[in-house]
Amino acid sequence: MADSETIKALQAALAVSPENGPLRQHLAASLMQLGRYEEAEAEYRICLKQAPDDRDLRFELADCFKRQDKGSAAMVILEDLTQGSRVHPRACVLYARLLVQSGEVEQAVQVYRAGIEADPEVADPVLADTLGVRPQSAPANASWQDSHEVVDGRVRGAMEAPPEAPVADVERPKVNFADVGGMADLKEDIRMKIIAPLEHPEIYAAYGKKMGGGILMYGPPGCGKTHLARATAGEIRGNFVSVGIDDVLDMWIGNSERNLHGLFETARQNTPCVLFFDEVDALGANRADMRQSGGRHLINQFLAELDGVEANNEGVLVLAATNAPWHLDPAFRRPGRFDQVIFVPPPDRPARADILRLLLASKPTDGVDVDKLAAKTEGFSGADLKGMVDQAIEGKLAEAMRTGRPVPLTTKDLLAAAKKAHGSTKEWFATAKNYALYANQGGIYDDIVRYMKLG
Repeated sequence: MADSETIKALQAALAVSPENGPLRQHLAASLMQLGRYEEAEAEYRICLKQAPDDRDLRFELADCFKRQDKGSAAMVILEDLTQGSRVHPRACVLYARLLVQSGEVEQAVQVYRAGIEADPEVADPVLADTLGVRPQSAPANASWQDSHEVVDGRVRGAMEAPPEAPVADVERPKVNFADVGGMADLKEDIRMKIIAPLEHPEIYAAYGKKMGGGILMYGPPGCGKTHLARATAGEIRGNFVSVGIDDVLDMWIGNSERNLHGLFETARQNTPCVLFFDEVDALGANRADMRQSGGRHLINQFLAELDGVEANNEGVLVLAATNAPWHLDPAFRRPGRFDQVIFVPPPDRPARADILRLLLASKPTDGVDVDKLAAKTEGFSGADLKGMVDQAIEGKLAEAMRTGRPVPLTTKDLLAAAKKAHGSTKEWFATAKNYALYANQGGIYDDIVRYMKLG
């Protein structure tokens, strides 16, 4: 067991030989034993600069993150270590534990199995029991794996599906782009993709372009992705179909695919139509991470619907939003599917001022300085700004009830509410930063790199 004297001796040795990787790794491991995790993290980071492809070092850093309750940062590294044919067995077990904590039990089962198949010595009986995974000594049965789904860590056999699928609700939104603060670049992209073809069909037809296609929006939660999708339908005076996870996923085998097909058919029958998928990563997770066939079948169905294999998607604009683009299957980003992948950052200062004007437009106010408020709310999402306004209103309601008349909001009221509130985007950027630095193959997260000035 390491002690303080051991640490001092190792640090002294490193002062003489700072490039000695094994020595620094020994120091980091000793710091971990003493629970000095922040210092260990700093040493592991230096080690990785010297040997960035060392998978054991990356695992140790992930373990260090986990012990500091930096679950998101740990999962970024572990996800990479558990993909492909050369999985890191200990990383699989640690990743499975974190997945269980986040409620992703089925994926935890798949990852844990991959780990113990690569190295049975890493088996964790307690975790295996939680997940309902059979011991390695149990008789093999291929049909058991192929015809059953794991739900909440246990096995459920296939049953006959009910005959009817739910019917999608078709809206005619009354909001348009004027009701959305900021996002000028994103609005312009959508104008070129859906509005311009409607207004000038002959020009697009001359180039062989059809109206429709897909746009994937990603960024921190609460920054207006859903609101913008609804406003897009209002801008074209078209229909809007909003799709949540519960509208698609079904316990009956094959019914999720039927539900998804039905939603696309509804959009095709009500063109022009915006078909909006919220939290699309839950429906289109990376197939490389899957061992059960059910999830892969749903993704294949999704891709076929986007391609219009058996139907015409002209007039259907598929918008999708995700807070975790790194979990989405890469096949969704191919041409003809989600052609454009657009980063939706928190609103900048002018956009925050626009949002505040919209939020305060129908409320009693007295000379509110929205520009001053915008300057004091750096890092706030649109949802954070709404929460701030709601909190200021709560403070005025008691006074209004006493006087029997509405009391106007002032800049002072809103500044006081802003001090109590906190921007909710920091945690998302902490996770995104790790992907931008360590998993930015092909430059897919270059927008995050530029936004966070990491380059």
